Amino acid sequence: MEYFLWRVLPLLTILVSFLVLFYLQDSYRAQLHPLSKLPKNKCSLLHHHHFWITSKRIVTPQGIISGSVEINDGRIISITKGYGKQGKSKHEEVIDYGDAVVMPGLIDVHVHLDEPGRTAWEGFHTGTRAAAAGGVTTVVDMPLNNHPTTVSKETLKLKLEAAENRIYVDVGFWGGLIPENALNTSILEGLLSAGVLGLKSFMCPSGISDFPMTTIHHIREGLSVLAKYRRPLFVHAEIQQHSEKNLELNDKGGPRAYLTYLHTRPPSWEEAAIKELVGLTKHTRIGGPLEGAHVHIAHLSDSSASLYMIKEAKRRGDSISVETCPHYLAFSSEEIPNGDTRFKCSPPIRDAHNRDKLWEAVLDGHIDLLSSDHSPTVPQLKLLEEGDFLKAWGGVSTLQFDLPVTWSYGKKHGLTLEQLSLMWSTKPAKFAGLESKGAIAVGNHADIVVWKPEVEFELNKDYPVFLKHPELSAYMGRRLSGKVLETFVRGNLVFKKGKHAPATCGVAILAK
Repeated sequence: MEYFLWRVLPLLTILVSFLVLFYLQDSYRAQLHPLSKLPKNKCSLLHHHHFWITSKRIVTPQGIISGSVEINDGRIISITKGYGKQGKSKHEEVIDYGDAVVMPGLIDVHVHLDEPGRTAWEGFHTGTRAAAAGGVTTVVDMPLNNHPTTVSKETLKLKLEAAENRIYVDVGFWGGLIPENALNTSILEGLLSAGVLGLKSFMCPSGISDFPMTTIHHIREGLSVLAKYRRPLFVHAEIQQHSEKNLELNDKGGPRAYLTYLHTRPPSWEEAAIKELVGLTKHTRIGGPLEGAHVHIAHLSDSSASLYMIKEAKRRGDSISVETCPHYLAFSSEEIPNGDTRFKCSPPIRDAHNRDKLWEAVLDGHIDLLSSDHSPTVPQLKLLEEGDFLKAWGGVSTLQFDLPVTWSYGKKHGLTLEQLSLMWSTKPAKFAGLESKGAIAVGNHADIVVWKPEVEFELNKDYPVFLKHPELSAYMGRRLSGKVLETFVRGNLVFKKGKHAPATCGVAILAK
């Protein structure tokens, strides 16, 4: 017996080690955590676990191919070149999309789903259905405007409870960096250990009472903790500059004039914040005291001095990145009507020259396009009707239109399908640590959007992504190109031609 155990135990040890390694190794730095037992065959409009997708235009990391993608149990298991070449058995389902583009699902790392506490603004159920209808297969939720804000492991637990059985796409979570937890390492480490993918802070008032602004001192303290976890810090980079010139009302338009609002938040606000940040990010270089931390500038609108400072910091080796949003690339201050506060966002939409410079930086790879900054509701609807730019609170709703808006305006600047996929899938997946997402590649999750770039449509209230407050969209009435046909999340067909799956099967994404 002893001889038997002596011979068998080493083999059992190897087997157990292999099983443990297999169990622990998800190619995510962030893992998927089902919130509940998923309903079998109800969260997909396609009742097949093993099937093929074929198209003449499949966007892969190696370029656009004509061929087929084999999917089994939510993963991509093979990719075959040559249109119509697929399937080893007549029992396997084959979906032929012809000329439609098959692309990795979009990943939006900056959305506000406002739940718990403010479901009337937006919520998991409506927000993630809208995402699916727009070809977005993964979102990462911001720590505000929900109540309470996500600034501790206890409030993250409330987020997860609110999301249970209510998400149609996969959802990750950012935590909030505020003065209270920045100066209390145990709270911050508890939040990070609980699974947030990184942190978000404001260098100006956020507009939310339980999410106060941080100083550069708080940010440094937060980065020292983030360095150990190797996760990023999102920063709303504006510092208020109290200049009488900036606070003057436009004599002709008063608070209803868009230029009045624009003049109250000049580029100098962004410049002041970014100047402080790049003074800090030098410590994130290899060998520096903050090595492992990363600073990400959210929703940049200034294409001049602010962008120059960021480019110089990156050139020097600082761990820093920057994003802009589709609304800064689609609109210009010259075209915004007075009193139309649907266009109000912070930082503000600037002039056409600034917009063109942002496009140049995006296409040159100096600015990422990871974010819609989806904040679709204006709680003070009365203020919206009054058109008071100084009092109205809100943001341009873009989540549902990441794909058609970026494509419609980007193709005029030479944007290609490969660049679009890189901006909205590959880069955000890498940024958030979602290594099994962001590309049509063997082993990845089968997160896929099928769409037709050439199809034009006029956006109206009947468009299937309008699930909450359609009157608040600044894109209403615009003619856009690029219609989403179908959306797969981990192989589940969650949206097809205006119809959603009857049940939810999105899962929470929590960092290891």
